[in-house]
Amino acid sequence: MRRETVNAICQTLPGAELSDPWGGGHDAWKIGGKMFACIGTANDGVSVKTPDIETAQMLIDACVGENARYFHRSWIRLPFDCDKDELNHRLTASYELVRASLTKKAQATLPPRS
Repeated sequence: MRRETVNAICQTLPGAELSDPWGGGHDAWKIGGKMFACIGTANDGVSVKTPDIETAQMLIDACVGENARYFHRSWIRLPFDCDKDELNHRLTASYELVRASLTKKAQATLPPRS
């Protein structure tokens, strides 16, 4: 997995937008202005949101991911050598979680899910 793989998956998600909010080469994927995935300048993995701290810790304990530095404890970092199916699942789950957390008004402005 590389940055290009993550970006290819994220760009297929309806309404997902790529930005670099801090400059310097971060790829931050957002839905409705809220981030659901981020690749830092170290270019060694992607951080994704999980439903809660307990889920994040379970995934860390299962060696699926690791603590995502600089993010809330409900986020994990998936290394670039993780399984592509796992990567696709975690990116999609993070996207769905953040999309569902948007207000109904914000959700109404988004393209429909595929």
